[in-house]
Amino acid sequence: MAAKVQKRFNLHMPAGKATPAPPIGPILGQHGVNIGQFVKEFNDKTSSLLQQYGGISMMIPVTVTIFVDRSYQMEILPPLTSNLILWKAGVKSGSSESNKKKVGKITMKDLEEIAEIKKVVMNTANINSIVKTIEGTAKNMGIEVVK
Repeated sequence: MAAKVQKRFNLHMPAGKATPAPPIGPILGQHGVNIGQFVKEFNDKTSSLLQQYGGISMMIPVTVTIFVDRSYQMEILPPLTSNLILWKAGVKSGSSESNKKKVGKITMKDLEEIAEIKKVVMNTANINSIVKTIEGTAKNMGIEVVK
């Protein structure tokens, strides 16, 4: 029989560089989770993403389920869409005035690659819909989409 779930929540942590500092430590600590073990396990599982994305620090969403016996389960999800767009565009941040000032360019091929990465967490299996969603995010960040 499976253990009873005490709490389930989402965190965004930097791939391979998480620390027990706030907000991670206090959130886990209040539920009795071994913070050091959690952080080490997360960093071990996500350190390969640093090499995969060229050393760029990616924020990784994690769904954490804590059981009443203080054990936990973590589900590591694909990086945030905005981080993937910045990585493909080769820029550090989006534009403060996305409708006036463009900070980078991204191709449709890049959008399709991002869609393939993100399709496991999207609410549709239609790649064209996912690409359009990601294209809208890129435009709102001041990243020009070139055909």
